Amino acid sequence: MPFQGKKRKWQGSEESKKIKRSRNLPTSKSQKSITDALSASSHHKTQSKCSFNMKNCIKWFKEYAENNQVEPEGMERFCKSLGVEPDDVVMLVLAHQLNAKKMGFFTIEEWSRGMQKLQCDSSPKLERKLGFLREILNDPAQFKSVYRYAIDFSKEPGQRTLDLNTANVMLSLLLSKRWSLFPKFQVFLEQTKSCRAMNRDQWNNVLEFSRSIQPDLSNYDSDGAWPVVLDDFAEYVKCDQNS
Repeated sequence: MPFQGKKRKWQGSEESKKIKRSRNLPTSKSQKSITDALSASSHHKTQSKCSFNMKNCIKWFKEYAENNQVEPEGMERFCKSLGVEPDDVVMLVLAHQLNAKKMGFFTIEEWSRGMQKLQCDSSPKLERKLGFLREILNDPAQFKSVYRYAIDFSKEPGQRTLDLNTANVMLSLLLSKRWSLFPKFQVFLEQTKSCRAMNRDQWNNVLEFSRSIQPDLSNYDSDGAWPVVLDDFAEYVKCDQNS
């Protein structure tokens, strides 16, 4: 009967498929190879995620340290190993990541805690992270955090204000490429007699002024709650515009 013939053909087809599938099934030997490969891959991924080694980190620290801290001379050698200048803004971002308390110095505690957070225990690893550190400054909230950190980092120990020369240098590092009025503000700080040093409130408000006030000062309000130094700067800019 035709139906029976089709049935036999179907059965033969099924047997053929079973044979093909059995050929494709891994043998115990090949299965072991696959398992070993997957295990090695998993181990490699775990190693990549947990590649930080504190002993290596401390050894790395000692390459630049004296008196159990990295001092200015060691800091220069450290920067050279990273291929950056000491006055590169990325070093300020790194100091912020390490929560360093004093400019030009890293203690062993700051170094070990901060580098562990960054998962870096050698100069090559940190060098590969420099792009990430620079990118931090493109986030407004993180930039603000670095900016506010900078005044305490730059002050002399025990001082409540930042001398104007240092303030000018640090502001240039942070704002020269982000605030179109900064060149005028820099000249103003060099010439003004109304501000001999910068306190925290003045420092913080410079950033807010740079972010919120238009370059032509069209939205500046002289009755606003700006520090005197910024009111004086606004007058300085207006006089310059009218001259």
